[in-house]
Amino acid sequence: MTVTKQLPTPTYVLDTYWRFAAARQEIFFNRISGKTLLTADPILLKHKFTNAYRAADRVSQYLISEVIYKGNQSPDELLFRILLFKLFNKIETWELLQHELGDVTWANYSFKTYSQVLYQALQAGEPIYSGAYMMASGSSAYGYARKHENHLKLIEHMMHAQLADHIVNAKSLEAVYELLLSFPTIGKFLAYQYAIDINYSNLTNFSEMDFVMPGPGAKDGIRKCFSSLGDYSEADVIRYVTDRQEQEFERLGIYFKSLWGRRLQLIDCQNLFCETDKYARVAHPEVNGISKRTRIKQLYSMIDRNIDYFFPPKWGLNSRLNIVP
Repeated sequence: MTVTKQLPTPTYVLDTYWRFAAARQEIFFNRISGKTLLTADPILLKHKFTNAYRAADRVSQYLISEVIYKGNQSPDELLFRILLFKLFNKIETWELLQHELGDVTWANYSFKTYSQVLYQALQAGEPIYSGAYMMASGSSAYGYARKHENHLKLIEHMMHAQLADHIVNAKSLEAVYELLLSFPTIGKFLAYQYAIDINYSNLTNFSEMDFVMPGPGAKDGIRKCFSSLGDYSEADVIRYVTDRQEQEFERLGIYFKSLWGRRLQLIDCQNLFCETDKYARVAHPEVNGISKRTRIKQLYSMIDRNIDYFFPPKWGLNSRLNIVP
């Protein structure tokens, strides 16, 4: 006997979720086309939101094109660069290390040298971490007073544990996630995000539809988009909406410009719940999430850095980038 699971119950904010995804993707293509008016949506004009596709974001693009696919492609060196970049998640920090140290490699790594470069930046009043993720200090695990020193020791720990070899031999994206989760200071959300970043490289080649782990912002967005989850977990809900994306766009009469034929993946729909949570703080202030936040902190500002888009070659998108829908 087949037991039918009770479906989640949507609210009107779910319609906003899909409209936001389409509007944010429209901005992406308008920017590529060189249009001056990116959107007429006042909320999107005023506030900062990530792209509909995670891999199209500025920091992800830099990671893919400048960190992952430039430099030694051996597993250890590749993983070292990804971890070093992502623990700080800030382009300026990576470029500072390159400027001061030349080649950023595991073979030439020195805790003392790297730590000193980062400490001098802090002394000069320069932030070395992005505000995108909250990183635990790691002091209880590694015993250093400064956050960046503990994180350098975390990287050393991962590298000495032959993490690159374990990742290469992993059988699934979830297995990579579990490997990352086993290290101090790496919680569920970061382990998932880092697994996705690693999967942009040739260390692994898993589908982004294999596994998802909702973060706190996504959980807020899910709460706003669904009054009840029925028999579904939050991860189930993300898969549910991802699987239904074409039906939902058709239902709302929305023409969604995909990423050159690539559907929204689980990671993208996870992120879209997080962004919808923020958007709904202004568009639907009467709807509460888990955190009950009411403001969008980050305002939109034009970044004076053109992006030459480049996606993981295994996705087969790069030959289509000159074609704008």
